[in-house]
Amino acid sequence: MPRAAKIPRELSFAPFSGSRAVAAGLITKRMLTGPAWRRLLPDVFVHVASFEPDDHRMWCEAVALKLPSGGAISGLSAAYLWGVDLLPRRSPVHVTLPRSARPTPQPRIAVSHIALDPTDTVSFSGMPLTTEVRTAFDLGRLLPRADALAALDAMLRHRLVRREALSHYLAGHTGARGAPQLRELVALAEPLAESPMESRLRLLLHDAGLPRPTAQYEVRVLPQRALPRPAARGASRGRFVARVDLAYPQWRIAMEYEGDHHRERGTFRRDVSRYNALRAAGWLVLRFTADHVLRQNRQLVQEVRQAIAERHGTQDQCER
Repeated sequence: MPRAAKIPRELSFAPFSGSRAVAAGLITKRMLTGPAWRRLLPDVFVHVASFEPDDHRMWCEAVALKLPSGGAISGLSAAYLWGVDLLPRRSPVHVTLPRSARPTPQPRIAVSHIALDPTDTVSFSGMPLTTEVRTAFDLGRLLPRADALAALDAMLRHRLVRREALSHYLAGHTGARGAPQLRELVALAEPLAESPMESRLRLLLHDAGLPRPTAQYEVRVLPQRALPRPAARGASRGRFVARVDLAYPQWRIAMEYEGDHHRERGTFRRDVSRYNALRAAGWLVLRFTADHVLRQNRQLVQEVRQAIAERHGTQDQCER
């Protein structure tokens, strides 16, 4: 029985250029046609044991081998490598190339043609990648508005970019496509947002002209019988009751986004206890799902508006 060919260590884990590997004497052209290798792109291969069709980093490494000078991985792919995963399944690798570059179209590569300044890119594990601030700049101006806000929220939450740094970068690129959208969203971005749906919910309230809610608010109850208005976020006084996604503390209104994980038995039980505790503390909890945010947003806004009106009226009566 013939012995299996030994796999060079240099080719065992990551994508590689077939022609370069052959030139270096690591493998032969005939071996590349064998079952041990998976072709990802023209002249780019990976060992079959390391092939994962949904591994976006693997695809980024493969695409990086084909980038011309001045090109870089950018957009959602750059955000993914920086630690912010907003990619749909089987997403192509997003790259930015010089205007003069005209590569052969590939279904696994989404190309934008922009002349990047050398200071806009860095080397990331050997891959050319747009910097954190350039990545946020591109996402905030080029993605659809709700997706763009979710991306900015996530970049701020992971401390990849500061609002001031992004505003400063924008001031130097005011003529770029989508700059007005980015200017608006920089002011609306919230580093405490914990999910894209929370970002979308907050944007819905903003677009409806409703007050800006407080994100990730800690509800606490003071021991006194007559409770004053809730303290500002981060106040340490009082017994902790719950932390809510969004809140109008002045009216004791909490808004929670319910993802699919809230259907799990343990999570459901904890939620019931939280909501009962919030109700006992005098809070009204509005619970919304993805269907509310994406398809029933008019109803969502009306429910929030009605809750504010009711609570505002009740507060006025209590203060008389």
